[in-house]
Amino acid sequence: MYPRTVGGVPDLPDDAWLTDRLRAIADRIRLERERQNRTQEWLYLTAGVSRWAVQDAESGLGNPTTKTLLRIARALGVPLSTLIADED
Repeated sequence: MYPRTVGGVPDLPDDAWLTDRLRAIADRIRLERERQNRTQEWLYLTAGVSRWAVQDAESGLGNPTTKTLLRIARALGVPLSTLIADED
């Protein structure tokens, strides 16, 4: 019975599904930044966002805006779809 789906989207208690997706996005941002041997400082300065925006986006605990994700993707030179892909 668990997990139940609603419209093809898992309906998990306590927003576990959403938390998992945010962590996956955070991991992709961090891994891409590290693959390029870049620091968080470089990323927030290049992306034109605050240090806290990058820290929150990489922690998976924040709720980055679309604008922030677009700026991060552009700074890293990757399509936004690379960061938000749902690969389950």
